[in-house]
Amino acid sequence: MSAIPQVQAFAERVIENIERVIVGKRSAVELAVIGLLSQGHLLIEDVPGVGKTMLARSMARSLGCSFSRIQFTPDMLPSDVIGVYIFNQATREFEFRAGPVMAQIVLTDEINRATPKTQSALLEAMQERQVTVDGVTHPLPQPFMVLATQNPIEHEGTFVLPEAQLDRFMLRVRLGYPGLQDEINILERQQFRHPLEDLEQAASAEELSRAQEAVKGVHVSPAVKRYIVELAHETRQHPDVYVGASPRGSLTLYRVGQARAAVQGRDFVLPDDVKALALATLAHRVILSPRARLRDLTTEHILEEMLNELPVPGGAFDR
Repeated sequence: MSAIPQVQAFAERVIENIERVIVGKRSAVELAVIGLLSQGHLLIEDVPGVGKTMLARSMARSLGCSFSRIQFTPDMLPSDVIGVYIFNQATREFEFRAGPVMAQIVLTDEINRATPKTQSALLEAMQERQVTVDGVTHPLPQPFMVLATQNPIEHEGTFVLPEAQLDRFMLRVRLGYPGLQDEINILERQQFRHPLEDLEQAASAEELSRAQEAVKGVHVSPAVKRYIVELAHETRQHPDVYVGASPRGSLTLYRVGQARAAVQGRDFVLPDDVKALALATLAHRVILSPRARLRDLTTEHILEEMLNELPVPGGAFDR
């Protein structure tokens, strides 16, 4: 019996629970849950005050996962993130004192305010699910997810994320301002207390692990696989692109396509899944040429152009 209905029910419970806190942002919440099911990390890029931190907190509370928040600043050191060995006077031995990254859901707030050296401390954790301190490797708890936030407007005192780190983020999510009625609802919900304080657990980490495994079994036809790879190749050949999407980008689009199909109750991926997730998956991995930036082009504009021009495969995809 297919496990996809259980994955769909799990995703719906988590999404509805998060929406008790995050109002009117269904698509962004769905993207976050898709990233969670795909075992990836999220880069949440938006202006202050739109709910980036609340999204991370409500996700952790919905799953009953351990949560840690790291506020990045220019004077932060890598040891402040991953941990350090401290000499214990009583035992006369060095003991490992874990850093805040040793949690299941980790919010790295304003990640671009830390120096590149400190930012790179997250690379091993995000890719290998482990940290190495003084030559000793420490595994991270499972499940493990990093939600990093950055303000795209204010650049004073910030450091641009290196391409190697951007490539580790599965999806880039933008919440945006709420609509008029949604903002009125936010005021009403927070009149006496924040809804996060009353948010209950909607699923368990064990259910999440089972759902993540089930998502890997979603069928992807040869035609859809080729469509994914052709799209990635187009980003490498476009005259306005300086650096295109890496093979990790293709694999990411493959994984999130499986997760989106499962969230919608399907055990097969459609080209529409790929098109719906292409911008969130690939835009932050593509670097435009200087000429394109002078023309005020964006990676989203280039990708939309590619999606419109690239032939969509036809035929059956469910077998």
